[in-house]
This record gives sequence, structure tokens and C-alpha cells, in this order.
Amino acid sequence: MSPDQQIVYREALSQDREQADAIDDSFTTDAIYEVVAGDQGFALRPVAVDPPLVKVFPPDEGDDDSAGLHREVAVDGGKVCGFVVVGVEEWHHRLVIHEIAVAPAHRGLGIGAALMRRACAYGRRHGARTAWLEASSVNVPAIRAYQRMGFTFCGLDTTLYRGTPSEGETALFMSRALDAG
Repeated sequence: MSPDQQIVYREALSQDREQADAIDDSFTTDAIYEVVAGDQGFALRPVAVDPPLVKVFPPDEGDDDSAGLHREVAVDGGKVCGFVVVGVEEWHHRLVIHEIAVAPAHRGLGIGAALMRRACAYGRRHGARTAWLEASSVNVPAIRAYQRMGFTFCGLDTTLYRGTPSEGETALFMSRALDAG
């Protein structure tokens, strides 16, 4: 991306959906998190993988259950290069980040962090006190990015992906307070 190009952030329009759905959200990592069970709980241990693991997510299946969710996009030169999909669960004032992705050529430029800031601002405007998300134990690049954005581990589920293409991975839950900022 050249310095004279400007990323535009805005609420998604219906015509953005096809471009957002086409974003390659695969990743490569040289480490994963291994869950170690103990008598009193669980611990996460980073483990190097060689050769690096390449993860390609399967296409979403089934009905579109995203009605009522809020979407923000990042647009570069008229093309969607990133997006975030969120919803607010009112009963416990939680913003749920359902999905966030940045096109490979645009990663490392702060687009994901800008989208997350916009998502968190949306949550605050709608009464959310906490932001929450789920990431796979093999998605260390995303986990590291979420940690830079202020998220910390708050739980895990060793069975969430059972019977899916991600079987054997662990769902790691992360959260952060949505105080000012």
C-alpha cells in the first residue's frame, strides 16, 4: 500500500458483503497454544511447530445467523480490505466480536486494531461493559494481536470444535473491559 492511499472506515453497506466474504482469512503460524490440564485447572503453553502450520478456514455452512449484528469495514481504494462483525448481548452488557478479518496484503498496518476500536466504541454506545471473543488455540497470530488490543484470556472450551474441521483445537476465550478509550 502506498503512503498516499487512505483507508476509509465505515459501517458496512449491503453491497460490501460479497467483498468481505471473499477476504482470505487463512494464516500461517510457527507456534500454537497447547492446553495442559492440572488438578486445579488449565494452563496454556506456547509450543513451536516446524514446519509452520497453515490454517485455511472452511467456508461457512448453513443458514446466515447474522441478522441483527453490526458490521464495520475498512476500505482501500474502493475495495473492502477488512471487516468486523459484532453484536451486543444486552442481558449481561457484553459486546461479542463474532468475526474480524483483514486481507493478507493489508495485515500489519493497524487495520485490525482500528476495526476493533470501532467495534468497541459501538459496544460502549450500546451499553456494553465488556468485549468478548473466541479464538482457536492454533491462531497465535490473532491471539497476539488481540493481546496488543488489551484482551486477556478468560476461559477455554476443549470440546467446542468437536465434530468440526477444527477438531483437536481448543477454543480460547478472551475479554477486555470497555471503559473509556
